Amino acid sequence: MIKKIIIIIIFWILTILSTSIWTFENPEKIEKIKSYFKKKQEVNVEVVESKVQKFLANSFTVEAKEVLKLNDKTAFVIYNEINNIFDEKKIEIYTQSGTLIKNLKSEKINLPNHFTMQRNGGIKTIISYNKKKIALISSNEKNCFFASLFLIEDQKELFRTDCLPEKAKNNDFNGLGSSNIHLKDKILFALGTPEKHASKNSLLAQLDSSKFGKILEIKKDNLKSAIESEDELKIDIFSKGHRVPQGLTILENKIFNVEHGPKGGDELNNVVKGKNYGWAEVSYGTNYLEDNGGDGSSFKINHEKNNFEEPLFAFVPSVGISNLNNCPKVLKQYYKKNCLLALSLYGNNLRKGHSIIIFLLNEDLNKVVSVEKIQLKNLILRHFVTNEENVLYEDKNGNIYVSADKKGIYRISFNNFR
Repeated sequence: MIKKIIIIIIFWILTILSTSIWTFENPEKIEKIKSYFKKKQEVNVEVVESKVQKFLANSFTVEAKEVLKLNDKTAFVIYNEINNIFDEKKIEIYTQSGTLIKNLKSEKINLPNHFTMQRNGGIKTIISYNKKKIALISSNEKNCFFASLFLIEDQKELFRTDCLPEKAKNNDFNGLGSSNIHLKDKILFALGTPEKHASKNSLLAQLDSSKFGKILEIKKDNLKSAIESEDELKIDIFSKGHRVPQGLTILENKIFNVEHGPKGGDELNNVVKGKNYGWAEVSYGTNYLEDNGGDGSSFKINHEKNNFEEPLFAFVPSVGISNLNNCPKVLKQYYKKNCLLALSLYGNNLRKGHSIIIFLLNEDLNKVVSVEKIQLKNLILRHFVTNEENVLYEDKNGNIYVSADKKGIYRISFNNFR
């Protein structure tokens, strides 16, 4: 009996050792297995009645209340109703793992075989055009990692990038981009450099031959033509030198974005066509330390002297900034200044994320005069609830709605102004 137990223990130890060695030697196979199960996972949504959490800001109170429970990360959250009474059944949620939630029911989106969840991949944003939906997705085909635009209704790929030059383990699709905005005859969307630290992917941000590290421009006439024909969609570079652009919005006919820096250096930018924002030549952040794959080196800081655009504001340490939009009316009326609202993810040990961030700008929109960061405990804030064109939704009481990773949709209220 003892001999049998010893044999079982030895077999168990050998199995663990062999599995560990195989896992270490085949990280990409493990990533593919994880990707398969992430794409297959069931996404659940339910209406909830939760307690209101209150957070004290400098001159008012912020209240957060969960209204929908959701066990995935969002790619885009749409509420197209023009009435100001929020109805949970009318919200459309696209998740990163490839699920559409509509009428509180979830269904898997039919995406191409090259769609991958490897390296933090997934659907990164949803572009709407003439009642059709286009998904910006991360992809892997024959060990080529790339990004593509996929027309969901017609099951048609409209555009794909070249392969990323880095080794697979150094790619990180968290940095692919997460927003788009509509101008009169154009659509702008962000496409970052998918990286964990400064790498070969970083250099793409300065190359006109690459679409990575750019704010990109699609003419709606070209989009219509690509949908109706077999031609690849023509995409132009609007601005370049962006690392991980996450949020885009329009304020007083000017375009603003927020983006992740490396270790520090999250930015708010006024984005102007044809301008260069410096990555990977300049940044207020530093390359990650060795235990995170970098070498700890700093970048050139002075953007202007190196012929790049200075950010309007840079966070050092970073906050893990995620999305950007206009402030709701209640904040605009209180501040009586140009006002932008941002969300943040984790942040870091030096400066916690999980926050709503209020930027107040001067009259000319070329200077940030105040930044207030309001931490909402442990909520990893990803997207604002908007219409199809990324215009912030507000209900009759001036409340807005945001998504929190793997938690759900929260109603945010601004009350008790002092």
